[in-house]
Amino acid sequence: MSAERIIYRYRDVYEQLEHIGDVYIKAYGKNVVSLLENSGLALFDTMVNIDRVECCEERTISAEGFDLENLLYKWLEELLLLYYSENLVCSRIVINKFEVAREDTDLVYRVYGSACCERFNSQKHEPRVEVKSPTYSLMRILKTEDTWIAYFVLDI
Repeated sequence: MSAERIIYRYRDVYEQLEHIGDVYIKAYGKNVVSLLENSGLALFDTMVNIDRVECCEERTISAEGFDLENLLYKWLEELLLLYYSENLVCSRIVINKFEVAREDTDLVYRVYGSACCERFNSQKHEPRVEVKSPTYSLMRILKTEDTWIAYFVLDI
């Protein structure tokens, strides 16, 4: 695999990697929970400057998947729905519960959390690019010795 070219870095949360036509994210977390939280921040920071977003409203969010990648996809979809259905952008995302359950012979991954949001204001939030949806393109989740890493592409 070729070396990753970093286009943008937001603290220790995520990096945007070079990609033709879309936004390629490499998110970090010390565990699966913080990885999902940081992936959500990467989604919103791609669309606006999240440092300018205040916590004016809180929303509960949950997602369910059949594996970690599917859970990540569904989680990002639910977060993006806040933007498209309520015109909300988020600056803090907290997962309160992460569970893996066996249902019959299948495993089900679930997360429950909350997002601190503010109504989008183009004068305040420094619009960047509009994300249409998360994708499975190049998606993978890896665990190193002390860090979880998620790679995913956002369709813009």
